[in-house]
Amino acid sequence: MHEKSILIIDDDVDILNAAKLLLKRHFQKVEIEKNPDKIPYLLNNFMFDIILLDMNFSRDVNTGNEGFFWLDFILDKKKDQKVILFTAFGGIEMAVRAIKNGASDFILKPWINDKLLETLSGVFSKKDTLEIKESLTAQSIIGESDEMKKVADLIKQVAATDANILILGENGTGKDLVAREIHQFSKRKDKKFVHADLGSVSENLFESELFGHVKGAFTDAREERIGRFQEADKGTIFLDEIGNIPIVLQNKLLFALQNRNIVKVGSNAQIPFDARLICATNEAIYERVEEKTFRQDLLFRINTIEINLPPLRERGQDILLLAEHFLSIYTKKYNRKIKGISVLLQKKLMAYHWPGNVRELQHVIERAVIVTQNTTLSEDDFVVRKTSSTNNPLVETYYLEDLEKQLIIKTLKKHNGNITDASKEMGISRQALYRRIEKFNL
Repeated sequence: MHEKSILIIDDDVDILNAAKLLLKRHFQKVEIEKNPDKIPYLLNNFMFDIILLDMNFSRDVNTGNEGFFWLDFILDKKKDQKVILFTAFGGIEMAVRAIKNGASDFILKPWINDKLLETLSGVFSKKDTLEIKESLTAQSIIGESDEMKKVADLIKQVAATDANILILGENGTGKDLVAREIHQFSKRKDKKFVHADLGSVSENLFESELFGHVKGAFTDAREERIGRFQEADKGTIFLDEIGNIPIVLQNKLLFALQNRNIVKVGSNAQIPFDARLICATNEAIYERVEEKTFRQDLLFRINTIEINLPPLRERGQDILLLAEHFLSIYTKKYNRKIKGISVLLQKKLMAYHWPGNVRELQHVIERAVIVTQNTTLSEDDFVVRKTSSTNNPLVETYYLEDLEKQLIIKTLKKHNGNITDASKEMGISRQALYRRIEKFNL
């Protein structure tokens, strides 16, 4: 357990509980508070390494002014206090203002867990960062299956070159790990590896996030900012979830990649960059090209070499190798004396379809280590998911496509076939829902 303390202040109890559930696995002390008026008392009586502070506490008020008020109050009391502001309403102007006012960083809600942990990591020293984020990124690729041996061989072949790499695979298969492995085997290993999660970058922040902005480019842009491409100069830039880029922004990215230079927001000057390009997506990218929702010339630019990561269900005994690996990590982390995994549980792990792939296996083992009352993990420590419906008395399936099809059918029925309402509930675009309806012949 990392010996740091965090205070989370938000008027939404669900947000507080979700954040605490995530962060208590990484920090020794996580305190939550709904009422910002208690901030003076908390500052006077306790010490916190980081404060996560919401920006809006009054109903129907989304200006962020309350957050800035409390930020100023906190820093007046403790000028070295680390404060990260987070809100569901905000843009680049608010983010810049937050940093200018003394915040350590700025996060949009709903957050992505890995992104939140990365942001918290950035507040601490390099040593602390490694302790906070314990994940596959700190490990070498684990696997003895033929499929993963081919992946490992291909990584070693292409890493020494500067060829553009496109990594394809389902969510949770370890695309981020492969990208970092390529960087570690490359000639650029002593330079920066910059991870840009395009799936979490809103359209209005896209150019500033990747290319940077100049002073005065917009309201409150009081100083110049470098983007991810400049940050990765001489190193490696990893564009994760590149399939999520809206078509209107793909041309801007293509221009930068073709010309090997970027133009900051608010400037006309072209700035050259020298970074190894690695991209990844879980999208059916070639179908997207046929549908005209992803530019073919951009695909050609990013996939000199393709690496296809197999889903965990196709990796055989790798499942048990990874399970033992995660067991070793979490027994140390939670100081549990667990000797191994029972034969019955091993069979259960091998039989399960793992729709969430390696990431799901990691979470399953972590949970089992926490809840087990035994010195050996048993089948009771892992509950297999079952889905049921009125048409099928008991449907037990672990195929991701089957689960996706069932979800689409259920959501469409709920909204009487209304595509707009169904797509909103599922968190995808109308176009994406139409693609899936056609895919499953619904």
